[in-house]
Amino acid sequence: MNRRERRAAARKSSAKPGGRSTETLDVLYQTAVGHRGAGRSLDAQLSCQHALQIDGTHADSLHLMGLLLCDAGQYDHAVQWIARAVKQTIKPEYLFSLGQALRQHGRRDEALLAFRHVLNLEPAHWDAAQESGGLLHESGRLQEALDVLKPCLEARPDHVRTVVACTECMLSLRQFEEVVAINQRAHVLDPGNADRCNSVAVALQLLGRQDEALPWFDRAIALQPDFIDALNNKAVALSNLRRFEEACATYDRVKVIDPGNVGAEWNLALLQMLTGNFEAGWAGREAYWKTDRHSTYPKFSQPRWFGEAGIEGKTILVCADEGLGDTIQFARYVPLVASRGARVILAVEEAARALLSELPGASQCVRKSANDLPAFDMHCPMSGLPSAFGTRLDTIPSEVPYLPAPPQHLVQAWSHRLGPHDKLRVGLVWSGNPQHGNDHNRSIPLRALLPLLDLDATFVSLQKDPRPADREVLTQRGDIVDLTAHLTDFVETAALIGCLDLVITVDTSVAHLAGALGRPTWILLPYTPDYRWLLDRDDSPWYPTMRLFRQSETREYTSVLDRVRSELKGLISARQLENWRERRDSNPRPPP
Repeated sequence: MNRRERRAAARKSSAKPGGRSTETLDVLYQTAVGHRGAGRSLDAQLSCQHALQIDGTHADSLHLMGLLLCDAGQYDHAVQWIARAVKQTIKPEYLFSLGQALRQHGRRDEALLAFRHVLNLEPAHWDAAQESGGLLHESGRLQEALDVLKPCLEARPDHVRTVVACTECMLSLRQFEEVVAINQRAHVLDPGNADRCNSVAVALQLLGRQDEALPWFDRAIALQPDFIDALNNKAVALSNLRRFEEACATYDRVKVIDPGNVGAEWNLALLQMLTGNFEAGWAGREAYWKTDRHSTYPKFSQPRWFGEAGIEGKTILVCADEGLGDTIQFARYVPLVASRGARVILAVEEAARALLSELPGASQCVRKSANDLPAFDMHCPMSGLPSAFGTRLDTIPSEVPYLPAPPQHLVQAWSHRLGPHDKLRVGLVWSGNPQHGNDHNRSIPLRALLPLLDLDATFVSLQKDPRPADREVLTQRGDIVDLTAHLTDFVETAALIGCLDLVITVDTSVAHLAGALGRPTWILLPYTPDYRWLLDRDDSPWYPTMRLFRQSETREYTSVLDRVRSELKGLISARQLENWRERRDSNPRPPP
């Protein structure tokens, strides 16, 4: 039916009693559907308009008008048309289209409601489940997203979009075994998909099963030789296995394929630092500034200071750019900058400002987020200071303490809270930031420390925000003093550490704090640790009062804690012997 015939049919239908013709409406609607399928949007709209002139409540035509407007990107108008269709007839098809239009219009919460309404009417509506899962995933409601997506995955285990969405949710939820399972199943169904091989390998890597991950990375690379992510991930696995030459060769291969690849440059720099090649490592770490990882670092119009001479009389803003531990570690360089005649303004996270406000060499300490920073001539990120001073292993400024002592009244308050100092006081920290990419290797459950607690010492928690399982153990145990409610900032923590004889901690900011204060500190480290702890040594060139207790190639903490317990037992015995001698000397026996 051409356009003239459609108009004639519409006039004829309108002339009939009541002005309605179901047959004509269906013809016009089907014609509109055909025009849309052929890409003739204007003709499709005209057919819908003619149908709606006959019956303005014709739901299919209202719905189709909304779809045509979606095709044109006019989502706000599309929502109005489709909503009119839904008002006439509640059909899953209409509600699904409404959800899509709302999503495209940025009204995601309303879109989610529409998709869920579809699923209430038709639980097996695969596309609505997909859309719901995607929206929940985007909004961070990961477990809800998985609950919606898993039935989709059961129905279509090789559907790439579903596998990817489930994988991302499961990785964020640390459900690594499930990631392995769904991607292995998808690999069987689609053995030529390199992404599935890489996902299996990444999950195995996160489970600490590096040896099992490597063959999967190799499969991915065999299927796609220029697969940059798989190559970078493989190099990380090789590094974790301490196969450093192979890791470097893999990073070199990435750089041949993609000379500007920042990930390879950054990871290679960390590897160089870990193995003691500071000169190459500091230079390579400049790759950081080519990534979005430094997005929290302010964009300054002033030039960056790279360590050049002639800064007398200049004002340099030293600005924190990494985590709190890094801020504390590299604060040692601030007095060195000032010693060259520069005025130093320190800009740090609010959590560290009170601690560093009296740091020698800093004329002023401000919040990093402050919009009204004082005037300055140059800036330098804190992580850039070691490079600016050309730091080598043998030139690390290692004198401690380099942080100002906490106020004496705070130390006295903590001493009063702790009570008599008749036993060795040992501070404990067992977990760090759960969002840290290497948290699964760095943190341990509190339950792992329980074998220490039968020793004759006073154990004091320094652990802020314990995880639910750890909080439960802490509540059940009466042999850990938990006064962390009073740890309102790092100054309070420093004051408490000042009352302790020893701090035992995993690799977190408290380790740096205790080391910077010059307090005896034992740190528990994974087999392949962060670069700053280097390899195969039980001391730290950064912190002379620190001892390092490392995992062996077994990569478990049980044997580490066995060594800690043995050493701690000896320390306690020595303390008891010293106490006995003091009591003996203060109460000499009368002569016979």
